Amino acid sequence: MSEKNPLFKWYVVRAVSGQENKIKTYIENEISHMGMDSFIEEILVPSEKVVQIRKGKKVTKDKTYFPGYIMIKANLAGEVPHVIKSVTNVIGFLGETKGGDPIPLRQSEVNRMLGKVDELALQEESDIIIPFIHGESVKVIDGPFKEFNGLVQEVNDRNRIKVNVNIFGRPTPIELSMNQILSES
Repeated sequence: MSEKNPLFKWYVVRAVSGQENKIKTYIENEISHMGMDSFIEEILVPSEKVVQIRKGKKVTKDKTYFPGYIMIKANLAGEVPHVIKSVTNVIGFLGETKGGDPIPLRQSEVNRMLGKVDELALQEESDIIIPFIHGESVKVIDGPFKEFNGLVQEVNDRNRIKVNVNIFGRPTPIELSMNQILSES
């Protein structure tokens, strides 16, 4: 990779939202097919991994950070911009004027966007989106209190949930992990 080659600049391609990874693959295939690999250094769809609880199971999903946008580090010489724009579901380059050339990102914008991507890559699975709220009615689906119903009292920073369940007719707080309970709503 030519890290400091001044011909390679970052551009943003506008694309159909929700199709970013598919379009990235289309662009890579088209550039490769046309023999223009040397003009593209990197294609990036900024995204983050999000862990959600669905039906009591952890599900990891990629969430696009800038929906509808793909970052490309390229030397847009000759036919390269035309090839990229002709790819299915590509709308065009961000910032270009009608009939004009694509405008590269400023270095400060690139640093901010790539800094966000690096920051997201460093995040651990501990950043789980907790789908339970205080006072919510839940059912215990695993562990010694299986089949008990209760109310969420507290969600702590270790992704543990304090639930009040009725044991012998008295509300008793128990601490459970998220995958041991299921929302009743």
